[in-house]
Amino acid sequence: MAKITAAEVNKLRKATGAGMMDCKNALVEAEGDFDKAIEVLRKKGQKVAAKRADRDSSEGAAISKLNADQTVGVAIVLGCETDFVGKNENFVALANQLAELALDYNSKEEFLAADFGGMTVADKLVEQTGVIGEKLEITAFEKLEAPYVGTYVHINKIAALVGLSAKVDTAEVLAKDVSMQVASMGATTLSYKDFDPAFIAAETEARIAVIEKDNIELGRLGKTLKNVPQYISMAQLTDEALAQAEADAKAQLQAEGKPEKIWDKILPGKMERFISDNTTLDQEQCLLDQNFIKDEKINVATYVASHGDVHVTGFKRATVGE
Repeated sequence: MAKITAAEVNKLRKATGAGMMDCKNALVEAEGDFDKAIEVLRKKGQKVAAKRADRDSSEGAAISKLNADQTVGVAIVLGCETDFVGKNENFVALANQLAELALDYNSKEEFLAADFGGMTVADKLVEQTGVIGEKLEITAFEKLEAPYVGTYVHINKIAALVGLSAKVDTAEVLAKDVSMQVASMGATTLSYKDFDPAFIAAETEARIAVIEKDNIELGRLGKTLKNVPQYISMAQLTDEALAQAEADAKAQLQAEGKPEKIWDKILPGKMERFISDNTTLDQEQCLLDQNFIKDEKINVATYVASHGDVHVTGFKRATVGE
């Protein structure tokens, strides 16, 4: 049997991340051959991966990386089975290495086939499954290109990217703030203008049905009923709909006996409330229409406009467990 030195074990450990005893046993089985020892560890990983294929990799680390001139960004999630592993220093280091490599690829499939230290990324994940003893996989891969890309990562659980149309003087602050908005509020699209009319119609019907059902129970308990909106998106608020809302507001003021000379001071607030009550879908799902998390008196679109001649071109979000 070949004599295995501590230096050889340490070399294999550095190359693979495997434990000292696993490396020693692999070298013994390979009779001291370094390349064969790596193959031994890889096969062990394949066996462990096969046994854990049906496990959920719902924990892990979300990482984002930007290229040197910040025109390209990538966000990935390296998934594992437990939060304990997801917070491990070596695991997070691996996730960072993978994210750096991911910058050079446009899809998850290309990335998994890419070379990572002499093996594909996919094979590296299998190898590390054997080393760690948990199922590892890339559960999210998002890429964004723009004249300027910024990012924000929330405790390695959510990684967000935001693209801007120009690199204005305040681009770094703006992109980070909007990335924080993406991470925090989970928008699905940029603007209400992106919604399909059929989706809005179906969502309106569903939301009204839920509120009406809730109101039956609230009425039974003698509590204040929820407002049942006519609409849920700015896309539905045509000129005619807004004109009717204003007419209804004037009729209410007249019924309340408010002097007509003060209507101009009251109507703007009532119309603002009407729009707010009837655009709940936009506020939940449209990034630019959401209340800005750092100043809820304005929406994100208003905040972006305050930074000059620049607009948001797109955004991406990678989340652990999704």
